[in-house]
Amino acid sequence: MATIDRHATALALAHALSAAERGLAVIPLSRTKLPALRSPHHEQPEPTPCHGECGRPGHGVYDASTEPRRIRALFAAAPWATGYGIACGLPPHHLIGIDLDTKSGTDAPAALRELALRHLFTIPATVVVATPSGGRHIWLAGPPDAVIPNSAGRLAPGIDIRGAGGYLVGPGSRTEYGVYSAVAGTAHLPPAHCPPSLLRLLTPPPRIHQPALPHVPAPVQRGQGLVQFVLAAHEGQRNTRLFWAACRAYENGIGESLTDDLADAALRVGLTEREARSTIASAARLTGHA
Repeated sequence: MATIDRHATALALAHALSAAERGLAVIPLSRTKLPALRSPHHEQPEPTPCHGECGRPGHGVYDASTEPRRIRALFAAAPWATGYGIACGLPPHHLIGIDLDTKSGTDAPAALRELALRHLFTIPATVVVATPSGGRHIWLAGPPDAVIPNSAGRLAPGIDIRGAGGYLVGPGSRTEYGVYSAVAGTAHLPPAHCPPSLLRLLTPPPRIHQPALPHVPAPVQRGQGLVQFVLAAHEGQRNTRLFWAACRAYENGIGESLTDDLADAALRVGLTEREARSTIASAARLTGHA
């Protein structure tokens, strides 16, 4: 078990409770930025998908709450937590996170400016959180009827989206990478409404129903789409694409059967075997399948 830093945990809890007062549902995070509580189903040989229906904590973002008593109970169960995550897509804000990465030689802020010029939108004054690596998390509010999916690099290299089922590391969180902090002058702003033209870019097109091909099970088709998503990764987005694809695979019940294919795809785009397996294992833990 990780060394317990009671001061960091108390500070994280205080920040989490403050966020909850603003209507933001939170969960405790470990220093690795992953949910601090392990899945209660991790010892089951074939755990059934559970999003908290069992009544026990340890279901990642599905544990998120704005209820102070519930939040205190979650942190009490995870005294090693040093940060907190803010669930996206939930009322009242229906939060959307624009994650601008500056690692691996990408210039995500420039890519976002180019998108804004091309699609005629402006990012309004809103909460902006500085990450330890020099990146930025921009908070925006979405409409209640829109379900914005998580994505990695789909808009542009270095721009990841945190939507329904995802979470943002809250300001004040301490991780093994450093401290997340609100950019000066933005901490007390409400999440601004997402510009309509940007929202259109974030909203997936409607699915066109196509009958399944003969003798090809639907899970294999979905799985191969995730594999192709990883194979299309450029340098700087390989790990995030693999993590996203693995999370979706586990959520759709094909994580175990697709592990080798995803790992092979990751190797083909330049990750090492160790990096690929570690990322897939992290996705399994996040989705409660480890």
